Amino acid sequence: MSSHENPFGQVLVALVTPFTADGEVDWAGVEKHIDDVINAGADGIVVTGTTGETSTLTDPEKLRLVEVGKSVAGGRAKIITGGGSNETAHAIQLYQQSEKAGADGVMVVTPYYNKPTQAGILTHFRMIADATDLPVILYDIPGRTGVPIKYETILRIAKHPNVLAIKDAKGDFSEVSRVLNQTDLMYFSGDDANVLPHLAIGATGLIGVTANVAATPYRQIVDAVNAGDLATATAAHQKLEPLVRAVMTHVPGTVAAKYILHGLGRISSPRVRLPLVGPEEWEAAQIEDELDLVKDIPGVDFSNFRPDRNAAAGGALPRIAGTTR
Repeated sequence: MSSHENPFGQVLVALVTPFTADGEVDWAGVEKHIDDVINAGADGIVVTGTTGETSTLTDPEKLRLVEVGKSVAGGRAKIITGGGSNETAHAIQLYQQSEKAGADGVMVVTPYYNKPTQAGILTHFRMIADATDLPVILYDIPGRTGVPIKYETILRIAKHPNVLAIKDAKGDFSEVSRVLNQTDLMYFSGDDANVLPHLAIGATGLIGVTANVAATPYRQIVDAVNAGDLATATAAHQKLEPLVRAVMTHVPGTVAAKYILHGLGRISSPRVRLPLVGPEEWEAAQIEDELDLVKDIPGVDFSNFRPDRNAAAGGALPRIAGTTR
């Protein structure tokens, strides 16, 4: 655990944004889902992250998600705004507006598509961290952004007083240990399959997609690791494995999580916004085959799972396009 006081929580859910069948935000569904995951053990929620379909949300939708999250949480969980932008000026504007909307922290993804140098990445992070008083989580996911945050860059940005944590989706465990040894940063696992290994070498917690479906086992894993009870943590990790595979391996995590949540009756529609689309027949069959292997996960009863491949098919064009500016 870092020497920083943790302002984020340990079990953070990378929240899906429930939509109606025509691709508009289902605000009542958002409120219900946030309440569900908090009741299941989440102590932090990242709205408007990758899983929340930040790329196709409008800025007003992103800010309202922060406001709704704060209202529903009522102090029971921290609300972190995710996403960001590959335009530094836009990212600064979004995070400043999110701070006014009540966010408890910001998660800043590496600029994507532009492929900046490490100097550009460092400047991007520094300018955002300078522009807000909120605690910052860096988000390192080179598979989506095209560029990693290199170790030397992490060391340099870690000196910024507002930068307190990093969400790691690289899966380089030797680098995790190195960063934990050389900085005060808190580490959050950004890879659902690697949550327990990350915690075992000193990570603070997780920011998870599968936790949309089942937050309680992650609460059990974190609490067990904190209590030094590796056996209990390992048992929960092993039970989660087929569910993690169902969510994370066949289609984008958002798509699978919505498909599963809808099949469980927990959201009203599995719709995603284009260019994401629902699972094709064979992908849905793969997801369902994995779910057949899920046993004894607290808070989830797959005996009542009713998948709807037709409702999930295709993707939506919302009335208002999410734009960079």
